[in-house]
Amino acid sequence: MVRFKNRWFLVEFIPIPSDAKILSIPPIPHSGSSTPTRLNLDSKQIYSALKQSVISNYGDVGWGAVGLSLSVKYFSPTTNICIIRVGRDQHNIVWGALTLLNGLEGIKFIPNVVHVSGTIKHAQLAAIAHNRTVIAKYRAMAGAPVAYQDSYDSYDTYLESSNRDIQALQD
Repeated sequence: MVRFKNRWFLVEFIPIPSDAKILSIPPIPHSGSSTPTRLNLDSKQIYSALKQSVISNYGDVGWGAVGLSLSVKYFSPTTNICIIRVGRDQHNIVWGALTLLNGLEGIKFIPNVVHVSGTIKHAQLAAIAHNRTVIAKYRAMAGAPVAYQDSYDSYDTYLESSNRDIQALQD
């Protein structure tokens, strides 16, 4: 018996401010801002946008190759990361469609493929490490020390809950 082999993408959706110019450097948030930019998306919207990107860029043949194996397993609106599963042979089509995806429902963003792995375990480990990095950046933007716990309890509870959610993913 032959097993079905997958590729797992860890993708970060970096929001583009509506007032930013295309060729300019995006503005740096002021140091008092410790709240992340939320995209107000869910996994179904990401799946449908990815499907439309595959169809528009690779046609029905591309969607026929990718359609059965493509699924969005996890999305975090707090850190804007997503875990996507696709068949190993078709992962280049999905990677190309992700690269060509630039917006969804009026929200402009840049999809950044952070990690590609062959197993869900490595995608989970990369997602947990990426979450810690993003939360550390949010804390640094706030300008408060890491040991200060009063206003950062929500980040710590988020890290704990996201770690549980990510580790609970099954193949």
